[in-house]
Amino acid sequence: MQINSLKLKNRRKKRKTIGRGGKKGTYSGKGNKGQKARSGAKVDPLFEGGRSTLIDHMKKKRGFKALNCKKAIINLENISKKFKSGDLVSAESLIKAGLVDKMEAKNGIKVLGGKDIKIKLSFDKKILLSKSVKETVEK
Repeated sequence: MQINSLKLKNRRKKRKTIGRGGKKGTYSGKGNKGQKARSGAKVDPLFEGGRSTLIDHMKKKRGFKALNCKKAIINLENISKKFKSGDLVSAESLIKAGLVDKMEAKNGIKVLGGKDIKIKLSFDKKILLSKSVKETVEK
């Protein structure tokens, strides 16, 4: 008995392969010419042929919101009108007074404006103060 005389169950006919691409033939699924048709071609998936990328385009679109949002800015005069002397100015108290929206307060709050005020106020640590405001509050 010889191997060629045996009848195997799963005997498949070998297909003829063409070129280096294997079973695909002619261009081996790479199309005609160009950078990606060459051997060893690697193109960065974020590269878009020299034009601005999708990420850069999003910055110019309407309604785009940056990751580092700007802080809510409040004038010191407005705070002095709404609060009494000796009050603690915090994010919650500013929201209750109607000087800041809840959404704006999430990004942080900064107080600007260096005009003198007649009442004594104490500020929460989370609220940022400009140099001129610090000086007036300390006085």
